[in-house]
Amino acid sequence: MRQSVAMTPTDPHPASAAVASLTLTELAAALGEGSTTSGEVTSDLLDRVAAIDAADSPLAIQAVIAVSVDALSIATERDSERADGRVRGPLHGVPVLVKDNIEAVGLPGTAGSLALAGRAVTSDAPIIARLRAAGAVVLGSTNLSEWANFRSPHSTSGWSAVGGLTGNPWSLDRSAGGSSSGSGAAVAAGLAPVAIGTETNGSITCPAALNGVVGLKPTVGSVSARQVVPISASQDVPGPLTRSVLDAAIVYEVLAGRDDCVAACVPDSAATVRVGVVDQWLSGHSGTDAAFASAVEALTPSVASTLPVYVPPNDGQVLADQVTVLVGEMRDDLDSYLSGRPGPGVRAVSDVVDFNEAHAQGELRWFGQEYLAQAAACGGRADDAYQQARARNVEFARDACLGPAFERADVLVAPAYQPAWKSDLVHGDQISGGGSVCTPAAILGWPILTVPMGIVDGLPVGISLVGRAGTEPLLLAVGHALEQALGLRESGALRPVWRVPMRG
Repeated sequence: MRQSVAMTPTDPHPASAAVASLTLTELAAALGEGSTTSGEVTSDLLDRVAAIDAADSPLAIQAVIAVSVDALSIATERDSERADGRVRGPLHGVPVLVKDNIEAVGLPGTAGSLALAGRAVTSDAPIIARLRAAGAVVLGSTNLSEWANFRSPHSTSGWSAVGGLTGNPWSLDRSAGGSSSGSGAAVAAGLAPVAIGTETNGSITCPAALNGVVGLKPTVGSVSARQVVPISASQDVPGPLTRSVLDAAIVYEVLAGRDDCVAACVPDSAATVRVGVVDQWLSGHSGTDAAFASAVEALTPSVASTLPVYVPPNDGQVLADQVTVLVGEMRDDLDSYLSGRPGPGVRAVSDVVDFNEAHAQGELRWFGQEYLAQAAACGGRADDAYQQARARNVEFARDACLGPAFERADVLVAPAYQPAWKSDLVHGDQISGGGSVCTPAAILGWPILTVPMGIVDGLPVGISLVGRAGTEPLLLAVGHALEQALGLRESGALRPVWRVPMRG
């Protein structure tokens, strides 16, 4: 394991530091005015990945599983198109990383599992096609918690058999969160201005908060999840991780085919919004909850009101029911996905369980596969247990929790997670506070925007904003107002301090 810590106060790859700090908006402007080219930017970022991300590099963030072999040639093609006056869209020439559970031609698409390694991707997922149509350069794919962190209740976020353990660039012995671990860490580390993640319950929210970046988990169904390795059709959704709220709005418009989100990121757009403050979702970590109180105070002048709103806690029955639902949907949805994915290999969840047992040294060294085994043994959505659990979950989230809360408020806010905990492959994640904000919205498929709100104990913490289905513009308006009020990026507070663990 990683042990004692040394400080690296400056950027670990000075040659790429300038481009590594740019937001999508800043980079797009630089490309548009001709002060740089996509080829130059892509080359610099590939050099940066090679220098600080690989397992044999001094830092070994291990956020990137693979780089696209044609990234430089595509970047050069985008430059030629621009020179001819042909700009495809708002991402023209912008390098983007994608989570490795999303199918993109030329990338592995493994979901972090050796069971899918070498099973070539033959076509782009619809969201990859949308990114390319908007001009993006697909730079590579990011590491993740294997099977999107639904393999075992004892898992370690950020670890996969394919990609190893992703480190948090603020301190490499700390968790990068999960399951979109590599996507969050990569954006924080300056490996790309944009990364695409996926969320079932907390998988964008968590890495956004722990790495000090912005993450938008959209309304389920607003962004296509086709050709994304699934857990649950009722909860899975892809979304962006970026360095600013405006950047998240730009990327979300591309992914969802909307045109009403960028316009929300302007002054006074949140002036009529009622913001509900949910104490039941506090993290229990004193520094994080104090930062949250300060963030709400900073936001208050920009919105119509901030008021306390009560929600019932996510009790043991809610959480147990959600596991039953995810297990049941994984059985049906992952079986369907695996049976339809081209190429030889595992065709069902039961095949994955057998594969892992046959390759236990690589797959089962640190933790088990209890959820996969439960999925293989159950009857999916046809089971009475699934149907009863799903009904109870929806009744709780809609009728007891979010429905009444939204009668008083338009947006709900709470701390996302406590500061990043130390990664522990032996004992799994040691999360002692936070994450409660995610579950009711996950059950209903409603959106969450997570924005950095401060630095606690030398590590970033985030605030999560929850809205009703389809209210992404409202969340982005409030998030943008908060971002402007706090001014963390402009002050330099969101630059990782690069605590580097000594090896030994």
